[in-house]
Amino acid sequence: MTSKHVAVLMGGFSTERPVSLSSGNACADALEAGGYKVTRVDVDRDVSAVLSGLKPDVAFNALHGPFGEDGVIQGILEYLQIPYTHSGVLASALAMNKEQAKKVARAAGVPVAESKIINRFAVNGAHPMKPPYVVKPVAEGSSFGVVIVGEDQSHPPQIVSSPDWSYGESVMVERYVAGRELTCAVMGDVALGVCEIIPTGHSFYDYDSKYVAGGSKHETPAKLSPNIYQKIQTLALKAHQAIGCRGVSRSDFRYDDRHSENGEVVWLEVNTQPGMTPTSLVPEIAAHAGHSFGDLLSWMVEDASCLR
Repeated sequence: MTSKHVAVLMGGFSTERPVSLSSGNACADALEAGGYKVTRVDVDRDVSAVLSGLKPDVAFNALHGPFGEDGVIQGILEYLQIPYTHSGVLASALAMNKEQAKKVARAAGVPVAESKIINRFAVNGAHPMKPPYVVKPVAEGSSFGVVIVGEDQSHPPQIVSSPDWSYGESVMVERYVAGRELTCAVMGDVALGVCEIIPTGHSFYDYDSKYVAGGSKHETPAKLSPNIYQKIQTLALKAHQAIGCRGVSRSDFRYDDRHSENGEVVWLEVNTQPGMTPTSLVPEIAAHAGHSFGDLLSWMVEDASCLR
């Protein structure tokens, strides 16, 4: 048993609020079962005052999306001097900005797809890049706002320049990489297993594939040749370290093996706040590596610090 008081930060006010509540409650339940004193904090604009009153030993950050994983809540926790899980201010802000993260990863020798940042209203009239390509918000998670433009599509996606678009004025246009969806978790300085994600009834790993039961099939470990498996582990750890991540992270990849076994491996992004829902990938990958959900969370709590 431990007397450590853990404030589990969840909810918040981003578009990923429902995912965060699911993650946060799952983590709070497991931490309570592990003997921790747990306070569930549904984060609002008064979070600084709430935490000042609670005075927890550790903040377990189960927030997703802007404010929760972009360096903002991390800065508040640094100011309050409350040790917290996951990455620090700089790594969180950097990883959340897909284009800047790709620049750092590329400089570290991690292969990325060609891309450019444009104003969303420029995605109109003519294709901003030769199809196929992907249009995605620069700083969102959970595949919100991701649009895939096929090779045979005659015009760019109209939704991006419509009044219904709510994901910011700048978007990333990125070369579409065909092939298999792979992901690799990193825990501290160790790359855990590689998992293949096979969307069920979806064209790609979208929001429903991620969070709706039965939305995707996970193959852990992924059925890959040993050299490709190890390559992805190496690249995941390299990206984690280059961006300055701490605690647990998860890197996503595309692997195009249609023409040869070696094929093309492309790093897409690193998630500094991977989901911890019942359908989430990191707990599944960690379990295959011998870490139960409770053990994984306990490790994260004990790893928590400031100045991350």
